[in-house]
Amino acid sequence: MQIIDLRSDTVTKPTLEMREAMLNAPVGDDVIDIDPTVVELQEYVARLLGKEAAIFMPSGTMTNQIALRVHCVPGDEFLCEAGCHIYNYEQGAFAQLSGLVAKTIEGQNGLLDLDQMHGTVRPENEHTVRTKLLCLENTHNRGAGKIYSLSRIEALCEWAHAQGLKTHLDGARLFNASVATGVSLQSFSEPFESVSVCFSKGLGAPVGSCLAGSRDFVAKARRARKLFGGGMRQIGILAAGALYALQHQMDRLADDHANARQLAHAVSKCKSLRLSDKEPDTNIVIFHVDKEWGTASQFSESLKKAGVLSLPFGPQSVRLVTHLDVSSQQIAQACETIESVASSSLLI
Repeated sequence: MQIIDLRSDTVTKPTLEMREAMLNAPVGDDVIDIDPTVVELQEYVARLLGKEAAIFMPSGTMTNQIALRVHCVPGDEFLCEAGCHIYNYEQGAFAQLSGLVAKTIEGQNGLLDLDQMHGTVRPENEHTVRTKLLCLENTHNRGAGKIYSLSRIEALCEWAHAQGLKTHLDGARLFNASVATGVSLQSFSEPFESVSVCFSKGLGAPVGSCLAGSRDFVAKARRARKLFGGGMRQIGILAAGALYALQHQMDRLADDHANARQLAHAVSKCKSLRLSDKEPDTNIVIFHVDKEWGTASQFSESLKKAGVLSLPFGPQSVRLVTHLDVSSQQIAQACETIESVASSSLLI
């Protein structure tokens, strides 16, 4: 039986061409000297995002946490949306590693509105923490890949800067937002002091993220990367995969978005399922399973038995993510499977 893996866009495998680029990459020691391929990647990313500099790291969790650490000092507070990756999926590293506090604000499908921000910055008082940073996530993972519009980003960041706050963007799937809207990566990044982007999701590289900002910010981030154990040696082999992905596999993200819309349409036809949003903005589909059918885990297990892998995303929610390793034909098959499972009695 053919397995169609829709658990995440992180399950992709490097293409043959990407593997060849990695095999042939010139390398050096990125800690004591330079790795030329890493330098090329960092400069390329900085240009794409319109920042002075960028630094390559093993993961988006590290880039996010180092951004928080550079922008804040122990005892500081940052503002974020309640469902964001930084707060939910990074083990509270901001508290464990940097002594920071998070104030969460519940958004709609993961997105904050300017009206929600008033009164969230603490006044200067010796009894309270200092609010120092606003973090946004674009696209929003738990928000089913929702995109922050540029106008909303600009309004939120303008407000933050007026309050004396710095701003950080978790742009793990920023490439999806740019391809879906036609807004440039630089325009999406401009309002932020720092931006994190990930290469191992929709772009299909095996590993790695970059953190971009001013030269001074990146110099501080490099020091923090060493502290966090992120200094690596001949990592041009990994950087070459990320470079290849950026240069050859970005525009095709539109195919993933089209495939996600096809999945959402199939879900919308099922009486026992309910989409979290009418239509996906990008490559993530999240739907609710009626309790009369069963739980999310049971629905996911039934899909698995039929050859489709999904991710339970809560007691009654299931997530599907499209990516370059799933063809349009496989998506059509997955749609049929979803409709079949949803219309059947509980199979397990």
